[in-house]
Amino acid sequence: MKKRIMKILFTLGLLGMVLAACGSENSGDTSDGNGDTIDIGVNMELSGAVASYGQSDTEGIELAVEEINEDGGIDGKQIKVIKVDNKSDAAEATNAAIKLTSQDKVTAIIGAATSGNTVAQAQIANDTETVLLSPSGTSPNVTIKDDGTLNEFVFRTSYIDPFQGTVAANFAIDELGIKNAAILADNASDYAKGLGTAFKETFEAAGGTIVKEEAYVAKDTDFRSILTSIQSADPEFIFIPGYYEEVGIIVKQAREIGIDVPLMGADGWDSPTLVKLAGAEALNNTFITNHYSSEDPDETIQNFVTKYKEKYNGESPDAFNALGYDSVYLLADAIERAGSTDSTAIKDALAETKDIKLVSGVVTIDKDHNPIKSATILEYVDGNQVFKTKINP
Repeated sequence: MKKRIMKILFTLGLLGMVLAACGSENSGDTSDGNGDTIDIGVNMELSGAVASYGQSDTEGIELAVEEINEDGGIDGKQIKVIKVDNKSDAAEATNAAIKLTSQDKVTAIIGAATSGNTVAQAQIANDTETVLLSPSGTSPNVTIKDDGTLNEFVFRTSYIDPFQGTVAANFAIDELGIKNAAILADNASDYAKGLGTAFKETFEAAGGTIVKEEAYVAKDTDFRSILTSIQSADPEFIFIPGYYEEVGIIVKQAREIGIDVPLMGADGWDSPTLVKLAGAEALNNTFITNHYSSEDPDETIQNFVTKYKEKYNGESPDAFNALGYDSVYLLADAIERAGSTDSTAIKDALAETKDIKLVSGVVTIDKDHNPIKSATILEYVDGNQVFKTKINP
């Protein structure tokens, strides 16, 4: 009995330290939705390896919250954002979720930007019955557990990796006329592996040939040997599903050794840092699948672009800005339809979402808590993303 008591006390003490550590990042009174505010947690990568994604998501979130509050809030209640920096680390994301649910008692959590840091919160969201909405986590296992069952309280605003891989393969064959391709993917990333698998299956099913598959290790800085191996297979096209930190260097070095074929990736490329790493000229003749384009003439998109530029000193919003923005409106719509800040009611309303017009498309949530919506193809021209086409699901 004494050992059990000591174990319980140790666990409580550890939880207290976690809450104290996380609590140092935010302060102030909170409300569980029964007062004058609806408290929304934001668990984001505000520093660390993929801070560009988290910062962009958060900028979009803050713009949407500002708009909704200026328009009277949700059922007369103002939205209050409680931000926690997960430092681009899964353990920190877990700690942040514990703080937001146990200490701040938020109505819902928006975050994280990446799949791994969202999955790290999923069990806490389910156990505490707190809605968790990831703006940009694209791995299927964000909403579906490894055993195939649903993460009941977890949703996403972005489409999933297999859809991006399929769209990229069809674009390569149908629009570029590619007959053979190579794949270069991060060997430790579920994101990259999921995209690569979907691309390969779709490309081969359409009659294409994968002439080479290579893998790289995250944080590497010299990819010339791998690129030379790919070059020897003489592909007409290279699919590179990865994140901007490595992709920027890969693109630069590919062009330096004479690879001039089209290169393509997905939303993981979407960061201003990519252009700085690769160079504008090297990025010519490269393409990405993405969630939206700021050049799309759609009225909803152009209204968002105008408001974003007004708030953020003329900067053009990227896809992560749009997904963060959309996440707030998706959640707000569910809270309004639920008529309550009760978590189960919000969860059920989110699951029933149908044909809501957002910046990143007209969204219906499917049975796996994923949005059904269109994808956009962008081309890099002299360092700028140029709208190429939109592909419906």
